[in-house]
Amino acid sequence: MKVLVLLLGAVLGVLAVAGCGAAAPVRHGSGVQVDTVELRAIKHDAGIATCRPGTGAEVAGGLPPITLPCLGGGPDVDLARLRGPLVINLWAQWCGPCRAELPRYQAFARKYAGKVGVLGIDYQDTQPQWALQLAQRSGVTYPLLADPDGKLRVRGLPKILMVDSRGKVVYDEYGEISSVGQLERLVARHLGVAAG
Repeated sequence: MKVLVLLLGAVLGVLAVAGCGAAAPVRHGSGVQVDTVELRAIKHDAGIATCRPGTGAEVAGGLPPITLPCLGGGPDVDLARLRGPLVINLWAQWCGPCRAELPRYQAFARKYAGKVGVLGIDYQDTQPQWALQLAQRSGVTYPLLADPDGKLRVRGLPKILMVDSRGKVVYDEYGEISSVGQLERLVARHLGVAAG
């Protein structure tokens, strides 16, 4: 019996150590509500645009056929149907670099309105109210989707994707956007859209 207790203690110790480091990912079916009366009010007060479903068909080299809800209410969006030129920012309110770069994406969205779309995806975030409040404080008005269950299966944040007019992903990288100029250069190189 004493050996069994010692063995059980050792197993629990190993499990505890293995659980240190990164937070456990949110499992599919987490039940996080991203469309409530309260969230709709925050979104409305912030002036965040409603999500618009794409109109294209799934293409090779495009976004995965994953449907995500609009953060704070609105139509669901099938990512595979989106067309560009489009910049997608994966972020979360718990991610420090993500918080820093949100105003840069907003400044880009304002400057390139009508030329390049910007879409945010709040990734593996179990606090959608905090996410919308951060977006509001950051001045974000471009559409925001929610992926609290991590359906996109990315390995870190922040992450940026660029989608061309045919629906093909032409840029897919991790890292913080440090300036609007950096984002403009990436868009010019990968989407062929220059400032002006």
